[in-house]
Amino acid sequence: MGIQSRLFGTDGIRGHANKEPLTPELAVSFGRALAAKFGQPGKPLVIGRDTRISGPMLEQAVAAGAAAMGVDVLLAGVVPTPAVAFLTRHLHGCAGVVISASHNPFEDNGLKIFKGDGMKCDDALELEIEALILGDDLRKQGVTGTQVGRIKIWPNGAARYAELAVKAYGHDLDLHGMRVVVDAGHGAAYETTPLVLRALGAEVLALNIEPNGININANCGSTHPELIQQATKDFGAQIGLAHDGDADRLICCDETGSLLDGDEMLAVIGLDLLKRGKLAKKTLVATVMSNLGLDECFAAAGGKIIRAGVGDRYVLEQMLAHDLNVGGEQSGHVILRDHNTTGDGLVTALELLRIIKTSGQPLSKLRLGMKKYPQLLVNVKVKERIPLDQLPEVTGLVQTIEKELGSNGRILLRYSGTEPKIRLLVETRDEALLQPTADRILASIKKHLAVV
Repeated sequence: MGIQSRLFGTDGIRGHANKEPLTPELAVSFGRALAAKFGQPGKPLVIGRDTRISGPMLEQAVAAGAAAMGVDVLLAGVVPTPAVAFLTRHLHGCAGVVISASHNPFEDNGLKIFKGDGMKCDDALELEIEALILGDDLRKQGVTGTQVGRIKIWPNGAARYAELAVKAYGHDLDLHGMRVVVDAGHGAAYETTPLVLRALGAEVLALNIEPNGININANCGSTHPELIQQATKDFGAQIGLAHDGDADRLICCDETGSLLDGDEMLAVIGLDLLKRGKLAKKTLVATVMSNLGLDECFAAAGGKIIRAGVGDRYVLEQMLAHDLNVGGEQSGHVILRDHNTTGDGLVTALELLRIIKTSGQPLSKLRLGMKKYPQLLVNVKVKERIPLDQLPEVTGLVQTIEKELGSNGRILLRYSGTEPKIRLLVETRDEALLQPTADRILASIKKHLAVV
């Protein structure tokens, strides 16, 4: 994670669509680079996208770049990010590309890569790809005549993926008699999640399933979970589900409308697997942002937590390094490696529904296994990301406060990997300490950093 990249952040290349760096010209070079790095005879580059207005523009540019290098391209259309990981493996692709900016507004977009095995690239591999994108060599290469790659559409991609997902993830899961609210956020899962749930027998109230290119994440989806909270109570549902724009994560609420974050979903799923002897090495992976209550409830149940850096690919790296099958983030990325190789909002939802169904207990009771420490997360927009090691006054204050808190709390200060923001997390046993502690650090940040 110490390697720095000019183009790639924590989750691919992201920015304002049609502005540097995320232009069609870069997307063509991106397609060329992937073809050069991953291209294999008879194996297509699989491309999926969310519902943003800029998606087809970037999709066509990436496809053109790959075809110019002689690699066939398969366009899956609008499908979730985890669907691309799944389809890249299922359709024997050389690699997969997701065109999405997740929970960001519609003006943004991004380019994410999956290798042929459905895994995300590590930092070193991203730097290799970046060198190919920014170099001149590939622009002088290409094929002609019958060697030019063919660009094909995978017909009815969302419906076909939903059919595959029912078979792959819904084995022996009968949701008849269950009511579920889904807020798709006008994003990539607007068809797939309702299709899968209904195919398994659930009665589904689907919200925000009319994308128009500019309404993705607009006052809906995982960043506005208040919609599912109310709808779940009104509909009498057992659970409410809210996706982000590319549906690789999930925020949910129980039948009372009370929200669960990623840590709480990890606790429900992890403790169930631990109880049934299906949690590898009695261990799951969380991140440095995860609540200390997660560590405590697993320790009490005879399990343990390993912490990774923020970003689901770093969670997966730790899962692979220790051969574990469950990991995730507080933001709602949950990786169930027995089913998929990346965060998958649909798989997470199905696993929660499975536990509710088989246990006979409501989610409001299942969640009681974890007691959360009070947390306060503050995001501050900055004009420039000055490395924290160049801000000794700020980091020194953080260290002083951590000593004051001792074992009763912790501080985490980091820059966002996808936005021009610095993030401050304060966690304490005593909720009354949260805001005063945050205010002390924020005052120092505003003194030494140019904030917007």
